[in-house]
Amino acid sequence: MSTKYDYDVIYLGGGVGAVNGAVPLGNKGYKAAIIESTAIGGTCPNFGCTPKFTLDVPAELAYRTSQFKKIYGGNELKVDWYEDMQRKHRNIDADPAGGMKKRLKAAGVNVIKGFGQLVDNHTITVNGESLTTDKIVIATGLTPNHIDVPGTELTHDSTHFLSIDHLPERLVVIGSGYVAIELATIANEAGADVTVLMHHDKVLRQFDPFLVDKLVDSLTERGMKFVPNSDIKAIHKNNDELTVDYKDQQITADYVLDASGRNPVVHNIGLEAVGVDFDEQGIKVNDHLQTSVENIYADGDVIDFGKPELSPVATFESKYLTKLFSGETDEAIKFPPMPTNVFASPRIATVGINPTTVDDDDNYRVVRSVLSGEMYYKASGQTVAARTLVFDKDDFLVGASELSDQAEDAVEIFNMIISWHISRKQIQGLINIFPSLGSNILTSF
Repeated sequence: MSTKYDYDVIYLGGGVGAVNGAVPLGNKGYKAAIIESTAIGGTCPNFGCTPKFTLDVPAELAYRTSQFKKIYGGNELKVDWYEDMQRKHRNIDADPAGGMKKRLKAAGVNVIKGFGQLVDNHTITVNGESLTTDKIVIATGLTPNHIDVPGTELTHDSTHFLSIDHLPERLVVIGSGYVAIELATIANEAGADVTVLMHHDKVLRQFDPFLVDKLVDSLTERGMKFVPNSDIKAIHKNNDELTVDYKDQQITADYVLDASGRNPVVHNIGLEAVGVDFDEQGIKVNDHLQTSVENIYADGDVIDFGKPELSPVATFESKYLTKLFSGETDEAIKFPPMPTNVFASPRIATVGINPTTVDDDDNYRVVRSVLSGEMYYKASGQTVAARTLVFDKDDFLVGASELSDQAEDAVEIFNMIISWHISRKQIQGLINIFPSLGSNILTSF
């Protein structure tokens, strides 16, 4: 612990990673501070994961019950967007990171609201005050990208979309990644006319096309429209309508959601002044999450590290940094498999080796299967369900992907099998609950 500086560690940015790093350090007696300009917890609890999931739950339920509409006398659930949004306002917006704030206070972490900027490798200015610290952790995260075409100012980002009380009748979504597909799915289930303008020829390109194609077919059957390689030219406003020019065509909308990506927050925070190496992809770090400046580290989505940009990954990194700073380890960070999920209806999730990278590799065996005809999925009304498993030459599971109503839960099970290197013999030695999702998974080995 330092007596030379005001703090032992200052986190520039107050997202999930920073909170989960600062709290244990504070509990260990270190003097820690967080500088955050917007909201403690960052994007996930305030403008991303949590509000999105809250809005999605009724939409996902509507999708699942639609598979039983004949049993319900032809009736289908329809999402009332306004009521769904009011539920989100009540449950989330009042104090989305309340638990985090309590933990920070209890740990003695100083939370400073303002824009922080590095002056040198031990000094950050905020609100006109200079604070000194032994170590700095850059945890500034990502900010929404804005498509570079005339009229981009007429679009809205996901933060705005997740707060509007009235759903637009005609929605154009720019993008084809997680955010685009998740929000488009929710809007579609709530009755909007949704068109997705894609930058490439495929959506969700980091997932197995065997599963993605089935998801797109399902969404298309339910009214969503996809335009591949849309090549957007401009966006115009005509009275209360918006017009998007793409290729040699036009589409009219009431609202344009720009979900074209997110960019690391690396500008105007003083990185150049202190010599931290970065580019438009993020901050460069070594295997100890250390930047090019010895006492400055980075955590979370702002890192250019070739890993998923997810809150649980940022938390894993922050816990590692806590151990590093407190002397519990001096080893390099070792990442376990990192599962990820798209909250579409149905869900699509994956963990471990991407099957498309080893389809032609004799050291691996890739097994693709349609699940909708299997008892558990058929009985639970899942008409769109499929799975891809990757085994190594010793028959250990090393990759898993699933498309189903419970894909995120299925992949959590596969994640444990992969991470703990559980063998087929060990799995076959278990007695399972039947019928259950777990039983379907474990009896497939």
